[in-house]
Amino acid sequence: MLVLGIDPGTATTGYGLVRETETGPALVAYGTIQTPAGAPMPDRLRTIYQELKELIALHGPDTAAVEKLFFQRNVSTAMSVGQARGVALLALAEAGVSVGEYTPRDVKLAVAGYGGADKPQVQQMVRAILNLPEVPKPDDAADALAVAICHLHSMRMKALTG
Repeated sequence: MLVLGIDPGTATTGYGLVRETETGPALVAYGTIQTPAGAPMPDRLRTIYQELKELIALHGPDTAAVEKLFFQRNVSTAMSVGQARGVALLALAEAGVSVGEYTPRDVKLAVAGYGGADKPQVQQMVRAILNLPEVPKPDDAADALAVAICHLHSMRMKALTG
């Protein structure tokens, strides 16, 4: 099972691909999609959409997971992240890839065992779970890997509980 995790953002969208193996989750690839800071929003969203479509075509994930929006004080930031989420969900839907959606708290709980874990704790657990020599950088990519790991965990739990 190959899972594509996505941490949406208009400036930087993180992605991480994790494969379920007999010995646990294994890293396949990770990185970010960058958009130019001064570019109009439609151009930034098109870049995210096109690059995600290329990633999906290249790797052929079996399923995907996208981080849900959480309450933010800055409404314009929340709106732009929501737009990036929308184009990510569209790219996945067009490719016929099933999607799980998780709150940041869900991800922290699945990866670190505590829904209130801070970013460094989650990143260290991503490193440990994937047996990596160091924490993946940048943060957006590490967050996307955490989302993918959360989805694998959720699917395992559903399989066990029916």
